[in-house]
Amino acid sequence: MTHKSGLALGVLAAAIIIGALGDGLLRATPWGINVVLWTQALVAAGVALAVLGWREVTLKGEGGWLVVPALFFAGAFAWRDSPTLQGLNGLALAVALALAALRSRAGRLHVASLSEYALGTLAAGIYALFGCFRLLVEDVAWKDLPRGKTSRVALGVGRGLALAVPLLLLFGGLFMAADAVFERMVTHAFDWDVNALAEHLTATAFCAWGVGGLLRMALIGHELTPPAGERPERLSLGIIETGVVMGLLNALFLAFVFVQVRYLFGGAAQVATVVGLTYAQYARRGFFELVTVTALVLPVLLGTHALLNKETRAHEHLFRVLAGMLVALLYVIMISAVQRMRLYQSEYGMTELRLYTTAFMAWLGVLFLWFLATVMRGRRERFAFGALATGFLAVALLNALNPDALIVRTNAVRVPAGRVFDGQYAAGLSADAVPALVAALPSLTGSSRSAVAATLLKRWPPAARADWRTWNWGRSHAQASLKQQEAALRETAKGAGGTEQFRSASLQIR
Repeated sequence: MTHKSGLALGVLAAAIIIGALGDGLLRATPWGINVVLWTQALVAAGVALAVLGWREVTLKGEGGWLVVPALFFAGAFAWRDSPTLQGLNGLALAVALALAALRSRAGRLHVASLSEYALGTLAAGIYALFGCFRLLVEDVAWKDLPRGKTSRVALGVGRGLALAVPLLLLFGGLFMAADAVFERMVTHAFDWDVNALAEHLTATAFCAWGVGGLLRMALIGHELTPPAGERPERLSLGIIETGVVMGLLNALFLAFVFVQVRYLFGGAAQVATVVGLTYAQYARRGFFELVTVTALVLPVLLGTHALLNKETRAHEHLFRVLAGMLVALLYVIMISAVQRMRLYQSEYGMTELRLYTTAFMAWLGVLFLWFLATVMRGRRERFAFGALATGFLAVALLNALNPDALIVRTNAVRVPAGRVFDGQYAAGLSADAVPALVAALPSLTGSSRSAVAATLLKRWPPAARADWRTWNWGRSHAQASLKQQEAALRETAKGAGGTEQFRSASLQIR
């Protein structure tokens, strides 16, 4: 048996084991420490196979360092309870594992194009779908497997079972018909939930199939390289076309910036005079549109730069000047958007959508600086790595920030100033917000305080016990906070008469 065939059998065995672990661990929801354990098992299996298959596997690629963020984002499932953060952590985990598999044996990550990153992630998905099939058909040389004493014994056992099963069924059926006690004993022994068994087998097979494909990609598959060849002439833009596009965009952005400067320095009175709206209404209308503009400018700049036919250095220099002007104008627009959101939140408070959108725009601001430092200096191949690294860092910072708790604290500070605290919204946030919400209860008004206390006790019973696989620090900390203040909370909740509708609405938010 060749080393490749032995490695393929090892990958197949590891995939079955990891698949069974996936069925046993990931079946329990909401996800928590089970994601951590499963990811650790997957990484350990890959490392073990690489060590055991050292003659066939040489890990010289830069994908190995992605194991660190993969384990971090898996660990974040056992840290934060926010569904939004869970989604971001899951996305970051999937990207880290896909690129780690892509660049584990060879290839670079810090010098790669966005298309290589995108194609690599797509290739990881294709391998997860079809890689295990090639593992079974191509990589394992079944005909070359040793057929010694062990294989002859196994073959004999299989033949014996094939002959014995029909006889067992025949005589067993007759014995069951002949004796009621024997019938009950056999029925009890084989009283299986066929549907549950089928679900477990399906989940195990599905998980093992995907894991087998990814492990094959990381340890056996051929290195993926982007297609070579020059760009077709029809997909190129001359400096005239590029100058017209960039020049008109700069003119449009400059006109908008001119209007925004008037509002930034004129304030609410200027807005009310010109557009007849309150500043809060004006901010609510414009913030998300400006975030969309900010998000669209980056692919426009990257695409235009990629299509530009750089015949001379003067053409490249002109593009850099126009692109630099556009980015400078865009930063003024981003400042305007942040100012709008600040005023809007001072009037209506903070929500998840407002916080995460602001964080997304802050990340885009960092990306534009990286764009100027790389693409505009002739180092386009380094841009994708910076985008990946800063994206991972942004998600990690959001986990550290604990957005749900920040939302509660920010909105609670506004109460003494006479602002309304949306207790129904706050009570519908994740367990991450519970300790901050408990601390904010004394500052709330009587009816709102009672309703929030009753909702918290209903959603997070201090004495409730959960499956150990779903353990999460945020949920555990929330229950501990409620248990510590349980007597006071129950006393406060007694005044929640007539707030059943509030509690029902809050429970439906989650």
